[in-house]
Amino acid sequence: MIGGGREIDLGSGGARAESVSEFTRRVKTLLEGGLKPGWVRGEVSNLRIQASGHVYFSLKDAGAQVRAVMFRGDAARQTVKLREGGQVVVYGEASVYEARGEYQLIVRALVDDGTGRLQREFEALKARLAAEGLFAKERKRSLPRLPRTVGFVTSPTGAAVQDFVRILVRRGWRGRVVVLPAKVQGEGAAAEVAAMIAYAHQPGALSRGMTSSAAAALARHDQCPMTNESGGDAAFDLLVVGRGGGSLEDLWAFNEEVLVRAVAASRVPVISAVGHEIDFTLCDFAADVRAETPSAAAELISSGFVAETERLARLARALESEAEAVLGAARERLDGLRARLKLLSPAAQVERGWLRLDDLRNRADAALAHGMQGRRHRVALVAGRFAAASPARRVETESQRLLGLWKRLQAASPASVLNRGFAIVRDEEGRPVTRAAELRPGGRIGLEFGDGRGAARVEPDAELGKPVRRRKG
Repeated sequence: MIGGGREIDLGSGGARAESVSEFTRRVKTLLEGGLKPGWVRGEVSNLRIQASGHVYFSLKDAGAQVRAVMFRGDAARQTVKLREGGQVVVYGEASVYEARGEYQLIVRALVDDGTGRLQREFEALKARLAAEGLFAKERKRSLPRLPRTVGFVTSPTGAAVQDFVRILVRRGWRGRVVVLPAKVQGEGAAAEVAAMIAYAHQPGALSRGMTSSAAAALARHDQCPMTNESGGDAAFDLLVVGRGGGSLEDLWAFNEEVLVRAVAASRVPVISAVGHEIDFTLCDFAADVRAETPSAAAELISSGFVAETERLARLARALESEAEAVLGAARERLDGLRARLKLLSPAAQVERGWLRLDDLRNRADAALAHGMQGRRHRVALVAGRFAAASPARRVETESQRLLGLWKRLQAASPASVLNRGFAIVRDEEGRPVTRAAELRPGGRIGLEFGDGRGAARVEPDAELGKPVRRRKG
C-alpha cells in the first residue's frame, strides 16, 4: 500500500522489494566479482592524506573520474610521490563503499605516467604470449613435494637470497640450495637469467659451478641450450627465479620475452618469486607456480618437508607407543614363562616337598595333640567319678556331716545356754528342777551358772509358782 491508498503489484512470482542495504550489497558482489584487478591511467585530484596514513584521491580524464583510496601499508611501499594534478598509472581493483553507495578504486601500486609505455608493452607482450599458449594451465607442472636440490637464479648480493635462506633454515629444511648468480636489473639482465636457467639443465652444473661474469658471457654468446648432447637429466629438482621488490622499471627484466620463453621452456619446474605481493611480471604467468615474494617461495618449497617431518614425528610417536606395548606384552609373557619354569624346576619341586612335609608334620602334631587332649579329658572324667565313689570320699563327707551336727549340738548344749545368762536349778539330790511347783519352801537348791556354782534357800512367796524372770542390770 502506497501513500494515498494506491497499492503496488509486485507480480505473481512472490517478488519483494529489496532494502537499500541489500541492493547495494548485491551491486558490490557483482562489481567486485565481475571486474578483475587492472591498470588505470589518469590525473590525480582532490588529494587528501590522512593522519592514519591512508591516501584518498580521485583519478580523472577528460570524460570521467573515479574515487580512489590507497591504504597505509600500500602507500608506504610506493616510490612515486603523489601530487595534485600528477599523471599516474595505478594498479587496483574495484570496490563499493556501501555507506554512501559509491564505487571506488582500491589502489595497490602506482607509477608515473612516464612508465605508461612500459605498461602498454607489458600488456601487448602478455596478450601475444598468451595467444601462443605459454601461460596455459595445461603446461604447468606440479612442484616436487620434497625437492632435494633447489637452484635460485638471482643476484647473490641481494636481500632476496638472505630472506630465502633464512626461511628455509628457520623451518628446518634439509635440502640443498645452489645460488645461480645473474643480474636481475638493467641492461642484459633478462638474457643472463635466461642463460642461467639453461645452464641449470646441464648434468654437470652442480660440480662445475658458474660465476656471474661467466653467466653474462654465455648469455652474450647463446651457449646454454636447454638440452645436452648426452640427453642426461638436469641436476636440479626445482628452480626459483626471483628478486626483491622495486618499481616497474626495476622489475622489467622479468617481463622481457627472452626470459619469459626460457621460463616456459624449462624442463625443471620453476617458481617465479619476483617483487612484492602486488608486483606481477610475465614470468609469473609463464612459471609453473607464482610466489608472492622470495620468502613465500621458501615457505612453499619447505611446506612438504615440514608436513613430512610432522608426519614422521607422529609415526615415530606411534611406533614408539606400539613398540612399548609389544615389549610390555613380551615382558609379561617372559615373566609368565619364567614363573612356569621356576615351578617346574627340581629346586622348586624339592622346596614344595619340604613345604608339604612341614604341613603334614604340623597336621600330625595337631591331630596328636587333639587326641591326647581328648584322652586326658576322658581320664579326668573317670577319675572324677572314681573319686566321687571312693570310701575315703564318703568318710570325708560323713565326717563333714557329723562335724556339722556336733556344731549344732554344741550350740544347743546346757553350757551354751548358761553362757547366754541362764542358770540350772537343782534340788538337794542334784536333779534339775524344771518346774516351780517342785520347789519346797525352806528347802535348799543348787544353782549352776556358766562360770560356776552356788546354793540358795527357797523362800515362801505368794507369787511362788510363777516363772522367775531375770532382771536386767
